[in-house]
Amino acid sequence: MQADFWNDKRPAGVDPDVDLQAWHSVMDVFDRCCKKFADRPAFSNMGVTLTYADLERHSLAFAGYLQQHTGLLPGDRIAVQMPNLLQYPIAVFGAIRAGLIVVNTNPLYT
Repeated sequence: MQADFWNDKRPAGVDPDVDLQAWHSVMDVFDRCCKKFADRPAFSNMGVTLTYADLERHSLAFAGYLQQHTGLLPGDRIAVQMPNLLQYPIAVFGAIRAGLIVVNTNPLYT
């Protein structure tokens, strides 16, 4: 694949160069977005919308639960299997916050 393959596929104004030093991790990106866009919609499903602030609050609570009430330790794997619901990003970001490695599963994989 050519290095510039995607350049004409991006919306106008999107810089084709990415500063890889600007972000240290997925959680760094997530945390910055939660602060910057706190009052904006992050996810909507079945008539309910979570803002970035909601998502941050719920994922922090879930991370705390995982750390305090399970035997899971940072670096352990956690399987997440659920349909496309608002609970999914809460579970994934909460697990990552707790230091876990998320393994997505799907009953349709079999």
